[in-house]
Amino acid sequence: MPKMKVIKSIYIDAAPEKIYPIINNLSNWEQWSPWVIAEPTAQLNVAKYGKYHEWDGEIIGAGNLKIQEEIENESVSMALTFLKPWKSKAITRFTLEKKGKGTEVIWTMDSSLPFFLFWMKKQMEVFVGMDYDRGLTMLKDLVETGSSNSTLTFKGVKSFYTTKYIGIKSQCSSSNLGQSMEKDFTQLMEFIREKTGENAHGNPFSIYHEFDVMKGKVIYSACHPLKEIPSKIPENFYTGELPKMRVYTVSHTGPYRHIGNAWSAAMMHQRAKKFRPAKKIPPMEVMLNSPKDTPEKELIAEVLFAVK
Repeated sequence: MPKMKVIKSIYIDAAPEKIYPIINNLSNWEQWSPWVIAEPTAQLNVAKYGKYHEWDGEIIGAGNLKIQEEIENESVSMALTFLKPWKSKAITRFTLEKKGKGTEVIWTMDSSLPFFLFWMKKQMEVFVGMDYDRGLTMLKDLVETGSSNSTLTFKGVKSFYTTKYIGIKSQCSSSNLGQSMEKDFTQLMEFIREKTGENAHGNPFSIYHEFDVMKGKVIYSACHPLKEIPSKIPENFYTGELPKMRVYTVSHTGPYRHIGNAWSAAMMHQRAKKFRPAKKIPPMEVMLNSPKDTPEKELIAEVLFAVK
């Protein structure tokens, strides 16, 4: 069976003594789990003292997690068993290494895939790694602020009306996406304020034409809806029109660094056949308020997938 290994880490500005009780008691995991956030209504059962945890859901599948070995304030090792969507087992481990005034938290997984999924090994390592990154980021917020600061609202299928827009199309690495989008949206909003005035209509949004997680490549457009398309635009701008359609909508409230929770949840819902995507229309992300004048915990963004 093809072996699989994932290693992810994050620096948390707190001593190991503050982090350890959150990790070694599985009743705390619901607050920062990168999977439970995608299906908060899943059935969750945690045994007394928090050393054994079972889950069963339509979106996140079914399985159990059992703490096998603990070294106080240093490490926690667990046996992980997946029952749905397929059966497999893994060993996961948290290691806490003191770094200055804080702690580096290292999360690892050693597992194997069913033999018939050998071709998915690299892809699964990437996807699980992304889940671990999301979970560690929420764990960091939980330890440092008292909250994971990420909430999802599943709005289901909504209507999206015909939208004219102006945009900037760019390509970048996934690691540089935030900086690239900030640059494009800054340029876009400056043009709108100076040249279009009251022609602006609605909230800025991005279109994701391609997101290749294996190659770390992203092609996207930073866009803003307009009542009418202007006659003159900068050379690196373009104009377009989105058709009237239905979209499956997941709303995220909290700092933008957690937006991956909304994207991951939407894709989990797609795999669970909660909606059938219209593959010819790329997914979108709409900002409902501005990070320039909104506290980051109150930022709201919606992830939209066109549906058939």
